[in-house]
Amino acid sequence: MNASLANLSGRTAVVIGGTSVIGRVFALGLAAAGADVVASSRRVAQVESTARELELLARRTLRITCDVRDRASLENLLAKTLESFGKVDILVNCAGKIIRAPTIDFPEQSWRDILETNLTGTLRGCQIFGKHMLERGYGRIINVASLNTFVSLAEVAAYAVSKAGVGALTKSLAVEWSQRGVMVNAIAPGVFRTALNSELLDNTNRGRELLARTPMGRFGKEEELVGAAVYLASEAASFTTGHILVVDGGFLASGVNQ
Repeated sequence: MNASLANLSGRTAVVIGGTSVIGRVFALGLAAAGADVVASSRRVAQVESTARELELLARRTLRITCDVRDRASLENLLAKTLESFGKVDILVNCAGKIIRAPTIDFPEQSWRDILETNLTGTLRGCQIFGKHMLERGYGRIINVASLNTFVSLAEVAAYAVSKAGVGALTKSLAVEWSQRGVMVNAIAPGVFRTALNSELLDNTNRGRELLARTPMGRFGKEEELVGAAVYLASEAASFTTGHILVVDGGFLASGVNQ
């Protein structure tokens, strides 16, 4: 592949949920590939911290908070980015939440809250930034799906439904928008070790089962997600749309591993 196809120099990216563990990795990875990146989330301190990291990569950025449950905050994020950069080429929708509990008595309010953030929040980002991209005739949208888009993990039904919806939304928008220059894809991460989940992965039966179901015999490293994001954001993916790119160490391919 021509290396220039994956060069994001001159591109402007917005990563919603871009200060979380995976969102931050996407933001820094796109910046390392040459893009100017605005990493936004609800918390001022995390937005500031990620912006400093982006600036250390010699990239332009902004410090703007947003909440995917608040349409006006996403509209403000777009407006402020256009004011400074004139365009948005790449959008990554990475905001999300999960609650583990038995489905039999899972509270309806918690159900609605997860779908509101993970699915409807992704829709809002796609609508608001997608309109700008459609008007320009160019855009790359990357949603964040999950292993739960495809298979069930015990006691996370609301999260699984939301991520199955993200997969369906990704395909639907690809069908509607691709002929107008906007490619819509998703990344489905497997199990990646983070500071937040290391105790679960290392010291519970659930963690041991997740490891046993991963043919590579290890959990993912956060930086191993970057290549997928850069590819889908770049001209290397000019004929890729409606695709859910799984980065899971073989988890979904697995039947019996021993």
